[in-house]
Amino acid sequence: MNKKSLKILIVILFSSLITACNKTEKIIDNNKKIAYLDTTLSINKRIEDLMSRMTLEDKVYQMCQYVGLEHMKKAETKISKKDLDKNDALGFYPGLNNDSIAKRITQGKIGSFLHVLTAKEANQLQKLALEAPLKIPLLIGIDAIHGNGLVKGATIYPSPISQAATFSDALIQESNKQTAIEMRANGMHWSFTPNIDVLRDPRWGRTGETFGEDPFLVGNMGVATIKGLQSNSINKNSVIACAKHLIAGSSSINGINAAPTDVSKRTLFEIFLPPYKRAVKEANVFSIMAAHNEVAGLPGHMDSFMMTELLRNRWNFKGFYVSDWNDVARIANWHHVAKDFKQAIEFSVNAGMDMNMHGPFFDEYLIELVKEDKVLEQRVNEACYKILEAKFKLGLFENPFVDIEKVKKINFSKEHQKTALEQARKGIVLQQNNSNFLPLSKKGNRKTIFITGPNANNETTLGDWVKPQPKQNYTTILKGIKNLGKKYHYNINYYNAGERSKEITTTKIIEAEKHAKKADIIVLVLGENSFRHDPKRKTTGENVDRATLQLSGNQLQLAKNMLKIGKPVIVVYVSGSPIAEPFIEEKATAVLNTWETGAFAGQATAEILFGDVNPSAKLPLTIPRSVGQLQMVYNHKPTNYIHRYNTELKTPLYPFGYGLSYTHFSFEEPILSKKEFSGKDDVITATIKVTNTGKIAGEEVVQLYIRDNISTFTRPVKELKAYKRISLNPGESKNVSLDITANSLAMYNKDFNYVVEKGDFTIMTGNSSASKDLKETTITVTNTIQLKE
Repeated sequence: MNKKSLKILIVILFSSLITACNKTEKIIDNNKKIAYLDTTLSINKRIEDLMSRMTLEDKVYQMCQYVGLEHMKKAETKISKKDLDKNDALGFYPGLNNDSIAKRITQGKIGSFLHVLTAKEANQLQKLALEAPLKIPLLIGIDAIHGNGLVKGATIYPSPISQAATFSDALIQESNKQTAIEMRANGMHWSFTPNIDVLRDPRWGRTGETFGEDPFLVGNMGVATIKGLQSNSINKNSVIACAKHLIAGSSSINGINAAPTDVSKRTLFEIFLPPYKRAVKEANVFSIMAAHNEVAGLPGHMDSFMMTELLRNRWNFKGFYVSDWNDVARIANWHHVAKDFKQAIEFSVNAGMDMNMHGPFFDEYLIELVKEDKVLEQRVNEACYKILEAKFKLGLFENPFVDIEKVKKINFSKEHQKTALEQARKGIVLQQNNSNFLPLSKKGNRKTIFITGPNANNETTLGDWVKPQPKQNYTTILKGIKNLGKKYHYNINYYNAGERSKEITTTKIIEAEKHAKKADIIVLVLGENSFRHDPKRKTTGENVDRATLQLSGNQLQLAKNMLKIGKPVIVVYVSGSPIAEPFIEEKATAVLNTWETGAFAGQATAEILFGDVNPSAKLPLTIPRSVGQLQMVYNHKPTNYIHRYNTELKTPLYPFGYGLSYTHFSFEEPILSKKEFSGKDDVITATIKVTNTGKIAGEEVVQLYIRDNISTFTRPVKELKAYKRISLNPGESKNVSLDITANSLAMYNKDFNYVVEKGDFTIMTGNSSASKDLKETTITVTNTIQLKE
């Protein structure tokens, strides 16, 4: 080699060395020179610095979510490749094994994981992420719907429909604060909850995931859940909440999950959107999940009006959107409005989608789409920025790892158990109590209580989105009654007439009769099964919808045989979905609706049966007499029941807001602080005197409804606008104050501006939505008020 060539080679090598050193220093080698790792800088400056170091590809990778490695291993053994498209619970990636996914992590090609169920695996994944050039930590999400239930040993709180029955916002916020603590201890940062779909069809299997049929109640529970999970601001001790599903999947045309929804724009704004507006504006929810379904022909995952024009631009949503399971691909595969996955990505990301759940190819196609000018790079920048913002706020850049030794101390702690039990006690609705048979005497005198029914002695009480839990961590209905029954000197006899409703046979019913005839009292534990880890026997829950509201299997026949014996029969329902069995409600001595009240369902049920706890819950939905009455909701329009059915009453089996107590409460007419409402900041306070006229202490839920007497567009006959849970000793009275604000009275006008129209409003207060339980007065709005959204 001549001197000139050698000189050129030295210059090239030296330049390469300088470039390599600069690049290494720029990325991660010296933390003091890397702004995005400098905790003294604002999060905005740290994100800007990090993104300046990222390529287009790096940014797209942050938009990609995969299932966990352990989940993949199990899924490959349980489902086939052809089942992947329709399975919403299990996932793997044909052609990619664990090593392939691990390599992608080390290359910085994955931004998020879901279905990572142990702290050990979470730490392993984060360790791999630190091998990537930019060392961006992973965002780990999980369906912590009512407690971190997919983790073994977690605290299982009552399911959302059960929580709604408490009408206690503070209690829901506390349980979610505790859930966030358990999630962070286990290496998880993002909960796919709350489900703020407003229920309109109880055939829908996901009824138990909702907070019921009323937009105001759903909104309150949603805000409480988000504030509990995210705290006042997202930080290293909190988690991100995810409001879902945008929108109206709870009103599919046939009650089947993911089926089309066809509702008017007005119904969307009046019924389905209010909880989202509040989640964004009051609770600052940081993620929102789109819905499986289409609305008026447009799949939710490509609805730019909902995601961008309304929630982001009009209501100022500041977080990011995530798809539901495989639903971007389904724009093409299910809905057939895109020719392939690539075009589906184009439609979805342009509409506002920020993260794909779950799997490969999304990144490759999106990069191609940007280079083809079909998706703006700015759209990718916006999505990446929000995802990184979440990671910075959560403190993951400072410490993405968790202390595995602390997990057992935090999961199912005494404080968390206490909250779960309190929720269970306040979430059980007493629907029927003929001749005040309940509570049972605490002087059992060796009387025999016979217990049978499919939900008496198993984990159905835990509800959906829960893995099998250690037996010492939950109390079945049988165990709860046994424990207190023994204390109060009862003999308890149990016969297994079928562990699930589908297993009840004629032979077992006859055998149950023999036991029942020897007893003094019969407790019949009936209902449905949403326990997702018992798929073959599941009768409700995600993707298992109901064509009837009657009991599944031979449960009704079992009940009829028990009822004909002539002994007192207490029916205990365990179900996330409502049960409509008028025959049972008429003939049973008492009916207790426990919903799915979590780890302490058995204890709370027994305490109510024996009078240690006075029932105080209220129905968060209307229970119809049959599916023939659907749609049946309390907040219907004025002409719903102008005419009658041929063979059915037009009244519900039980109204929204209903629930009995072992004591009695009297309500006086509401007294208003003033009668005229004149401005957007005005407040009228309704004060209701409530007296416990019974002989024992109890809690009551005071409810306030409004009706716009004359409006430019029809409005519901009643709308819940305030409630308060109170406690009263025998003979005690309290004045309960409930505020009426402009938001309480507002509606959307013809241009979909939010206004309070001039005119009279009826104010109704009482302890259920039934007219007979309400006292009325009137206020007047003196001039039309324009409200800013």
